[in-house]
Amino acid sequence: MAGTDEDAVAAEDDALYVLTAVLLTPAKFPSVLGDDYPEACAALGLAPLADGYGLVIGQDGSGARWTVVIDDVSLVAVAIASWDCGMEYDLSPDERTVVAALPGWPLAVAVAAPGVPAPHDPDPEVADGPALRPPDTSTWGSAQRRLGADEIALRWAMWREQIDDAAFSSPNGGAGSAGDEQEEAAAEGDGSGDGDSGGRTAGTDAVGAGTSDGGTSGSKAPGDTASSDTALGDLASSGQTSAGTASTGTASGGTASGGAEKDAPKGHSGIRRVLAEARGYVETPPPLGRVRSSFASGDARTLRADGPGWSLVARTDDIAFVLLDDEPGEVLPVGRGPELPGLLEALDKMAVRPS
Repeated sequence: MAGTDEDAVAAEDDALYVLTAVLLTPAKFPSVLGDDYPEACAALGLAPLADGYGLVIGQDGSGARWTVVIDDVSLVAVAIASWDCGMEYDLSPDERTVVAALPGWPLAVAVAAPGVPAPHDPDPEVADGPALRPPDTSTWGSAQRRLGADEIALRWAMWREQIDDAAFSSPNGGAGSAGDEQEEAAAEGDGSGDGDSGGRTAGTDAVGAGTSDGGTSGSKAPGDTASSDTALGDLASSGQTSAGTASTGTASGGTASGGAEKDAPKGHSGIRRVLAEARGYVETPPPLGRVRSSFASGDARTLRADGPGWSLVARTDDIAFVLLDDEPGEVLPVGRGPELPGLLEALDKMAVRPS
């Protein structure tokens, strides 16, 4: 009987108490891990398979954190959809689908399994390599910038209602997002060289828990005892205006945090660079997942593009928002203008879409 008891204890320790799950596919991956799908896979030491993976996040019987990687993407997708609808779903992957069991969690998770010790990293002797850690989001950087873009995509209506379309007016009737007119306007200092920028919406400290492509807030397994809010970090540096109260600037690039127009930048080189690199994606396809297209209301699509030091979120029937590593906590709106619609249409045609 003693042997049987020991086997039962060992089996209990090996069991995984599932807390949540996320998809890691070219069209939908935790963007906090990277600007594209191969980069997100590399963060976990995985090869970027075309069909992607499912990440099952939980604790073993001792409370240790584990991330189980499986190749049954459909199983994880069904589980996430069920949980999002408030339905129970027992996510129990077949052992034959397990690709790897990685120690630690790659994302911040605010829930814990009941009846087991508090979450902690596995003992080094049982872990095959260092434990995964969520990216540092304590200060503004690439991870924070991508989380900010996630939040804008998730809560588009909230962000869009803060922008007055009149802010995009200019002496030229709305500057283009590229070309000689834009460069001339920037050089002349009339403010229309912002690549259609309507000024800045400062303050993303209201941006937080929800993410549109792999955050854990909406995919909590039934029965969790902790809050389902799994904020991955405050997105704004201290002193930024709350997104709920930020006002928009003018076509001259005035800041939403109240900066005087006379001090506003004459044109925005960062936006021009982002739009130029996004156009380059149309000519030379970037790594898989750099440009993604997802559902939006009506016939529109929500576009997400990322690049070195920048993120762009847009709707194909509307404006765009740009976030930059070099501009902590700033959300820069980009008006339609004469060229943005064509750029968004071209990006949507080459973007990766959920299957």
